[in-house]
Amino acid sequence: MYSHADRLRAVDLYIKLGKRVKATIRQLGYPTKNALRNWCREYEQHRGLRVRSVARAPKFSEAQKQAALEHYRTHDRCISSTMRTLGYPGRGTLTAWVREAFPEARTSMAGRSWRPAYSDALKQVAVLDLCNREESAQEVADRLGVCRPTLYSWRNELLGHEVASSMKRRNGLRPSNAMFANCSSSMIC
Repeated sequence: MYSHADRLRAVDLYIKLGKRVKATIRQLGYPTKNALRNWCREYEQHRGLRVRSVARAPKFSEAQKQAALEHYRTHDRCISSTMRTLGYPGRGTLTAWVREAFPEARTSMAGRSWRPAYSDALKQVAVLDLCNREESAQEVADRLGVCRPTLYSWRNELLGHEVASSMKRRNGLRPSNAMFANCSSSMIC
């Protein structure tokens, strides 16, 4: 935006040049023709230019704002539902109102962004069962309430990638007791 002095200079030059828009803009390098005409109109009506711009009247009344916030609060705190039901305001306005009225609702969480914390003892049991292979990895995962990839990441976390790569099954044979001993001895207690 232009400062008060810049706007006043443009209006003075505009009047001095006989209200010629193109000549004024060419000489100053600013503003647009509509801005210059608006500044001149304001100058003539108020005998000067305002230092600050006039604040717009709020688009929605306080009663409308309170009605929207009440609907939001009583209908599952859903912004989309409130906008759809009332037909006003836009998402940005309603979000600003909600953040102002309900500061605790500032953080939103879609889906599950936290992971449950599993104890080290549970991880060790899971890795031992995975190394034993008395049952499939999926069955171990189902029994412990985790997914298969989690078991393998725990195995890599506790044993390292080197041990994990030597545990690959060959020709459908069960892992030997020696390999199981390596598995359990390298775990962190």
